[in-house]
Amino acid sequence: MIIVIDYNVGNVRSVCNAFNYVGCTVRLSRIESEIRKADGLVLPGVAAFGYAIGQLGSLSEIVKEYAAGGRPVLGICVGHQLLFDKSFEQGEYKGLGLIKGDVVALPPGRVIPHMGWNKVSVSKDMKLFDGLGGERHFYFAHSFYAKITDNDARIAFADYGFNLPASVQKANIYGTQFHPEKSGPAGLQILKNFASLCEKGADAY
Repeated sequence: MIIVIDYNVGNVRSVCNAFNYVGCTVRLSRIESEIRKADGLVLPGVAAFGYAIGQLGSLSEIVKEYAAGGRPVLGICVGHQLLFDKSFEQGEYKGLGLIKGDVVALPPGRVIPHMGWNKVSVSKDMKLFDGLGGERHFYFAHSFYAKITDNDARIAFADYGFNLPASVQKANIYGTQFHPEKSGPAGLQILKNFASLCEKGADAY
């Protein structure tokens, strides 16, 4: 069972629907006992960082404990940003600290927000992208991004006038700045791959 954490932010139900569409068993929940027993956790979200981390509340510690146990965690959009140390969106807020890096504003001179389809250069050693080849287009909608400083992280980039980190993997922790649930067949493959990682457990890493 994959648990999509219900923390009062946008797009959680669309992520559940996408997992259901590809045949995955998924539940939307914020019940601690269900989260602890899950095969995988998903942190989606469309919201400002400060609001999202505030709504996650005490579940932050549960997510960190879960990740420390070596089980798969996937962050999507603001859920991806929550994986990092801190954000400077509308103030300064502490994140989950699962991957080293800060969430900062997109550089000036670009169209902001970054919204629409963009090509991602797929890293062959990133498990979320298994079966997707070298480059695929995914759907983005954001004004901030994670500036990743973690030497143990693998990164897939999109060209947005600079190398924009589009996805990250650090052991059992995964994140996508783009929305796989809105990215057609390639995005659905991302979700299938995550579900496969959840089935394999610790043997996947």
